[in-house]
Amino acid sequence: MQAAPSTFDPEPVALLTPEGLPVHDPPFDAALSPEELTGLYEWMVVTRAVDEEFVNLQRQGQLALYPSCRGQEAAQIGCAAALRPDDWLFPQYRELGVFLVRGVPAAAVGSAWRGTWHGGWGFPEHACAPMSIPIGTHALHAVGAAMAATRLGEDSVTVAFIGDGATSEGDVHEALNFAAVASAPCVFYIQNNQWAISVPLSRQTRAPSLAHKAVGYGMPGVRVDGNDVLACRAVTEQAVRRAREGGGPTLVEAVTYRLAPHTTSDDPTRYRPQEEVDRWERLDPLPRYRRYLTHLGIWHQRDEERAQAQAARMCTGLRDAVFDAPDVPPEELFAHVLAEPTRDLLEQSRRLRAELAREE
Repeated sequence: MQAAPSTFDPEPVALLTPEGLPVHDPPFDAALSPEELTGLYEWMVVTRAVDEEFVNLQRQGQLALYPSCRGQEAAQIGCAAALRPDDWLFPQYRELGVFLVRGVPAAAVGSAWRGTWHGGWGFPEHACAPMSIPIGTHALHAVGAAMAATRLGEDSVTVAFIGDGATSEGDVHEALNFAAVASAPCVFYIQNNQWAISVPLSRQTRAPSLAHKAVGYGMPGVRVDGNDVLACRAVTEQAVRRAREGGGPTLVEAVTYRLAPHTTSDDPTRYRPQEEVDRWERLDPLPRYRRYLTHLGIWHQRDEERAQAQAARMCTGLRDAVFDAPDVPPEELFAHVLAEPTRDLLEQSRRLRAELAREE
């Protein structure tokens, strides 16, 4: 693999043109088998379908809220595909594609958004921390886990998934600085989808790009086309290899776009021009990558039907698990806080039980 282009190149690293053709003189040699190439597309198809099913479930009153990842599938699938099963993931709340590739059941994600189990289930079993709703706080957890892996003599890497809005938070600054000073094997993977709810990137930073911020922390920064799944995979592979070999952290800025609202409670038409959305729709990562596979002659109608059938099965499983699922006993809220409950925690639990008894 060749070295990554300079961080200060204004154009993100790309292996595909916007039309889905190979770029001339690519910066990386993405030598993947036909099965690996088509597998990336299948995961993007599945992620988009399951994402749409989540939105449908929320509209039907089955979920309190849901943040769609539509448009960010390539950034998520490309990154997740470059990791080992024992590389720990520290996600925010929009990483559906990462969860699915890692093996976290869609029903587990659904349980978190429905509130049928505190924080969701099935995450730690797949080396994945629970979703972080507070913005940026989990970046510090990722650094701590990376430092722990080093002390234990492990060669695993942690990945902190953050958004462009999270780079405005103090926790992320502290995590980046701490990781660099400790040379922690951690990758900071920023999905720059251009908007922190209604705040555009131009109102969050005066830096030429988010990747430029890496210089101030003393770590490499790479800007990658977040709608190019092959480039995202290649850049992540390089960052992970560097961390695994003791080279320390890397900041990756995946330039992408949130095609859907921030959450199902958001109305983006109040702050986002339709012309901008239309422009990014033309860069949709799914048809772009499908054109590439067709160009290679390794994608056919039967492959599309197979991918759609897999997506339908996962959507059915999600709906069966989530629709009208029973609530968990409220008392379970206290069961997984501390191994040895404190006096205050026991008192809070007692008060809750007393309140529930009065309501019966």
